[in-house]
Amino acid sequence: MSVKITGFETHDVRFPTSLTGDGTDAMNTDCDYSSAYVTLFTSSDLVGHGMTFTIGRGNDIVCAAIKEVANRLLGKDVEELFANMGKTWEYLCADPQLRWIGPEKGVIHIALGAVDNALWDMFARSRNKPLWKLVVDMSPEELVSATAFRYITDAITREEALEMLKAKAATKAEREATVRKRGYPAYVTSAGWLGYSDEKVARLTREAVEAGFNHFKMKVGADRDSDLRRGKIIRSIIDDPQYLPTDRPPRDPSSPELIGKNAGPTGSVLMIDANQVWDVPQAIEYVKSLEDIKPWFIEEPTAPDDILGHAAIRKALRPHGIGVATGEHAHNRMVFKQLLQAEAIDVCQIDSCRLAGVSEVLSVLLMAAKFGVPVCPHAGGVGLCEYVIHLSLIDYIAVSGSMDRNVLEFVDHLHEHFLYPCSINKDGRYNVPSDAKEGYSIEMYKSSIAEYEWPHGSYWVNSPKTKGQ
Repeated sequence: MSVKITGFETHDVRFPTSLTGDGTDAMNTDCDYSSAYVTLFTSSDLVGHGMTFTIGRGNDIVCAAIKEVANRLLGKDVEELFANMGKTWEYLCADPQLRWIGPEKGVIHIALGAVDNALWDMFARSRNKPLWKLVVDMSPEELVSATAFRYITDAITREEALEMLKAKAATKAEREATVRKRGYPAYVTSAGWLGYSDEKVARLTREAVEAGFNHFKMKVGADRDSDLRRGKIIRSIIDDPQYLPTDRPPRDPSSPELIGKNAGPTGSVLMIDANQVWDVPQAIEYVKSLEDIKPWFIEEPTAPDDILGHAAIRKALRPHGIGVATGEHAHNRMVFKQLLQAEAIDVCQIDSCRLAGVSEVLSVLLMAAKFGVPVCPHAGGVGLCEYVIHLSLIDYIAVSGSMDRNVLEFVDHLHEHFLYPCSINKDGRYNVPSDAKEGYSIEMYKSSIAEYEWPHGSYWVNSPKTKGQ
């Protein structure tokens, strides 16, 4: 008997992170990390969980949009959906009335991301594999069929993608063994939020160094003097060998994985993130003034869909040895296509659920590999670290074949709410998800949903509202 999708439920889950300053930056000053969460049910015990990320108000609007998208799956045979996930993704996009309120951007697109991710979670669970393993075990032909190609064939064709994947296929097992042993490179943002005191920044930076990290990111853009001061505090710690763990010698700043990143004497790298606060000329001048703290790149220096603006900033900063990164707010694969075609970025920062799920992410991974730009996913938010380790593993094992210059964001917030939380090894690298039951690792504890669901969860009933609500 065929298994069909019979229903779904959504939850508006909000965590009071604005009370502690977690997630604060120059643009987003009061962040209550939130999950617009969906579970798909079937005529069997098979389920699928997905979510997209917001920072509080408006999460209910995304949940309403998720319901509209998920309705399109009711009554569908799951194996028919799984057989061609690229075609399934196109079907989910194809409601003309829902498409009109995008198209393929904004609330309706991130809602699609939650639903598509839930379907991929279900697919992986049905095969008793973590999501990354499901995808890397696909043949090149299957992976191409699972990818969203509409509107990007001027940058990469299905035929080109197939040849790229075939070229990497024979050595996938070798890379899988390597990353299982070593873990996937990570960087830490938890020390760099704008809402933290200098003392907290210093303490968290020391703790991150002790935990094995050698890439660190700091938020900037609210106050130049403060940014320089905080940057020098971080640099004074990460560049000083006395803070390194006793069993870990300094890394070589001129090694292939660090060259061109402005690594300091211990091999540590600092990145800065402005979260879109500047106009183009302002971005160029402001970042030049931070040259003393030697950042590898400036992330989101201006509006996320200003392709030519990013290109101008990159051109102006190149003589100063500072790169440009963006992508966490890129609406869709077409924005990434243009960023790559315009040579506007040094680092490609996909987001697991601003892009509309795994099928659209695959298209960006393939384009970035073709253009030779490393993918360093965004993960500053609830559930995002759990998601993106799967995507980086797919990129390394099946698509780009490299993790030497890639680093995946890690923030140490809210992992305790997930059944299969991500984890970091002693070398500051992500461990590989390995539980056959975890799917896309995004299933949330029912107790966490009951406590933090807005507005009637036990936390919100019994606690004063935060700045963000």
